Amino acid sequence: EVQLVESGGGLVQPGGSLRLSCAASGLPFSSFTMGWFRQAPGKEREGVALIDRESSTTYADSVKGRFTISKDKAKNTLYLQMNSLKPEDTAMYYCAADTRPLDWVGLKTEFAYRGQGTQVTVSS
Repeated sequence: EVQLVESGGGLVQPGGSLRLSCAASGLPFSSFTMGWFRQAPGKEREGVALIDRESSTTYADSVKGRFTISKDKAKNTLYLQMNSLKPEDTAMYYCAADTRPLDWVGLKTEFAYRGQGTQVTVSS
């Protein structure tokens, strides 16, 4: 059974930083395309960042230069380092995984597996 468990969300002031983690189990972590998505109340789901088996990455324009996606294969863990956070980054953040390579998926793709999410709130 595939399980993705996110952690690291919370309340942070504008300009602050957070690091999200996603512990993966039940899948060949190193072979999957992994990603972070977010959804704010009343808004559509948005792809934030993707990373493939070779650690090639894709970012949404809204987070380029501020967010960094990475993974630790030994720990089967995906990360999202978020810096210079803005109020518009407030959302539920989800970790996701898919067997398709990065060339076949994009930030708008519905991934096969998704975690329960962790809330990020950016407010003063």
